[in-house]
Amino acid sequence: MVNLNLICASRTIVIDEAICCYFENLYFCFPFWTNCELFANFETSNNKIMSFMKKAILLLVIFLVFTSCKKSKEISKIVGQDWLIGKWENKSDDGNLLEIWKKTNDSLFLGESYFIKGKDTLHSEKIELQQKGENLLYVSTIKGQNNDKPITFNHNVEIEKQLAFENPKNEYPRKIVYKPIAKDRIFIEVSGIQQDKPSSARYSMKKTE
Repeated sequence: MVNLNLICASRTIVIDEAICCYFENLYFCFPFWTNCELFANFETSNNKIMSFMKKAILLLVIFLVFTSCKKSKEISKIVGQDWLIGKWENKSDDGNLLEIWKKTNDSLFLGESYFIKGKDTLHSEKIELQQKGENLLYVSTIKGQNNDKPITFNHNVEIEKQLAFENPKNEYPRKIVYKPIAKDRIFIEVSGIQQDKPSSARYSMKKTE
């Protein structure tokens, strides 16, 4: 719809009880009563458009704020786990268990796990702690197991003050738990089914780097 206020802003003259507007080399003339009615209608229409635009902008701002807050809430599931970052060790007569965690960004931690006895590496594992949407995932790839393909464990949000991951379809492990004990100590428990019997292993890890 053309806004007569904008058209007449160029040039306006009055001829025989009519108002004429000069726009793009053309004159548009309206009787006074028609002009008043048209301008009133256009003004009402403009007010409605402005009101609609204000509401649309407000809804857009609310949507962006909500999306940002939701994203922050999702990411916070992994951001709060910075205590995991570092090098952890458990030394015993059986060998040396190592876990090394590095922070790639706010949605991804990369980990490595080794069990070394003498000069032999008996266990080698690559781990990813991933934030995907609302889900926090623990992705484990163990050399020599599951055809070297990754196994994904889901975060159990009901267990607080620790990281607990579960995969009921995987026999061993089915559950992996990381629990902070102190700034330089964490407790790791791995459990599941081995040889048709419940089995578990617990490790107290000390931070060395």
